[in-house]
Amino acid sequence: MAPQTRTQRQAAAKKAAATRKRNSAKQSSGTAKASVRRTTTSARSTGRAARTTAKQAARATAHHASAETTRLEAVVRQAERAVLIPVGAALEARDRVNATVRTYSDRRHTRQQLNRFERRGATALRRNRRALERQAKDVRDSVEGRANDVQSSATDAVERVFSLA
Repeated sequence: MAPQTRTQRQAAAKKAAATRKRNSAKQSSGTAKASVRRTTTSARSTGRAARTTAKQAARATAHHASAETTRLEAVVRQAERAVLIPVGAALEARDRVNATVRTYSDRRHTRQQLNRFERRGATALRRNRRALERQAKDVRDSVEGRANDVQSSATDAVERVFSLA
């Protein structure tokens, strides 16, 4: 798997955080609603329980809003990445074009670059020539060996013919 960029990691973290907050908000919201029902039916006289329930409901709502905000931030980071990638690619291409122009607009740099190309080409040809010479030597040795075998067989046949005559 390819390593993630900083923006990708942040977007994934925001997305995961949003999911956790949303799940927590759902759970808290359900708990708050059930608590409100119980509180109103069985403990009308206790104002403190009602205040606690209201605070919990407010917290759950705040969590829910925070989760949505976090999810929106994740989407924004992904959109930002979609804009930054082509910009970065264009800048990279521009830098390479500038480097090429800089190399070939200066005589000294051009000469150095051409010399570098020449050395590289000579090295490649030298390597290939060595390989070809090695193959030719192997084939020559093989042919000579076979020729020697045929010659010795022919010599043996001639000697047999002379011995029969």
